[in-house]
Amino acid sequence: MLAREMLAREMMLARELLALLALLALLGAPGAAASAVGEDDDYELMYVNLDNEIEGPAPAAEEAAACDCQREHSKWDKLFIMLENSQMKENMMLQALDELPGLQLQTLKAELSQLTTTLAGTLATVTSQVVAQVEQVLQRSREQAEEARRLQEWEQGKVLEHVLQLSHNVSVRLGWLESAWRGRAEQQAQQTALQEELGAGTGDSPILSSVWRELQQTRAELRVSQQWAAQHLLPAGCETAILFPMRSRKIFGSVHPTSAMTLSSFTACIWLKVTEALDKTIVFSYGTRFNPYEVQLYLSRGSAVLAVASAQHKLAARNVVTPGKWLHLCGTWSSENGSASLWAQGQLAASAWDVAGAHTIPAGGILQLGQEKNGCCVGGGFDEALAFSGKLTGFNLWDRVLSPAEVTAQSVGDTCGSRGNVVGWGVTEVLPYGGAQFVS
Repeated sequence: MLAREMLAREMMLARELLALLALLALLGAPGAAASAVGEDDDYELMYVNLDNEIEGPAPAAEEAAACDCQREHSKWDKLFIMLENSQMKENMMLQALDELPGLQLQTLKAELSQLTTTLAGTLATVTSQVVAQVEQVLQRSREQAEEARRLQEWEQGKVLEHVLQLSHNVSVRLGWLESAWRGRAEQQAQQTALQEELGAGTGDSPILSSVWRELQQTRAELRVSQQWAAQHLLPAGCETAILFPMRSRKIFGSVHPTSAMTLSSFTACIWLKVTEALDKTIVFSYGTRFNPYEVQLYLSRGSAVLAVASAQHKLAARNVVTPGKWLHLCGTWSSENGSASLWAQGQLAASAWDVAGAHTIPAGGILQLGQEKNGCCVGGGFDEALAFSGKLTGFNLWDRVLSPAEVTAQSVGDTCGSRGNVVGWGVTEVLPYGGAQFVS
């Protein structure tokens, strides 16, 4: 724009100068004009207006001009030719100036388009790389957090196990000390009685009583610490458990028995630590296409319930469930006379007769932990209200009724060491689903 304004200003000055020269030639310098005419007789006076536009020769001189084209141009001819050339150059420059912004704009648009395409591709590449790096960092963080959690649980388990072992050793030593004290007390009592008969007193009796009270208090504190530690560790001999983090219709464990489930009698044992027991919280269930309720062991608030063949044939042991504490349950059943029993912590808690007598549990069903395949609809389904939340371990199933001594042995010592012949914990395949997972 600045160059265009300067050019227009220069052309305007040139036009004004030319007009001034023409005016001087016509008005103020007749001699010069006559002289110019005398020098060149063929010169034809050009009509010049104030706008410096050449109107052409007079009509009378057109033929003379047409016939003499080779004559030399006068100063005025050269001046007007220069003026015409300057006007043509001005028009050409103005046209070029008009076209230049358009060309530059098109070039700029093309460059901007190319730059936008390049930036878009670069941005997409950088974004994908950043997202991939962020995902890798998050994955590493999750893995490190999971590893730290497992390490912490393992260390806590080792510490608690060590505390249990120490408390057991101290308990044994205190028992030995208590036995020795009792022998000493009996001996002292005999000496006291003998001295009383002889009329002499003794001052040892208060000391022995104080020691006895200290021993009893220590034993009580050790018993409490053992119970607390036992609730924070897995039962003895059980290396893994299945954690059910919450009640959900998608969370369960699928059990695939080692042998066929055609049963006329059975014994089922399991360790459990429930977070919360509702009206019906399933521990394990076995059902077929025709009867989803063949065998069920479930919790009902503080009670444990064993059902065989249907919900009408059941046995309940009351006030045996404490949320947050490990509980060992065993259920037995025989079709011969319909006898059934429930054992809690190795003790008989309930028994009954005529529970689904003469019934046979058929094979081909589904055995599950923490859920039941109910018959609410075509194909069955899961109910969130029936789901188990907490930990399960040591699930074993036999095709016979164990003796009372065998059932009691399942709750003490190496409780996960004895495995059932139908389902054996640690041998039979158990698959967790929907968020259930093995923990140690």
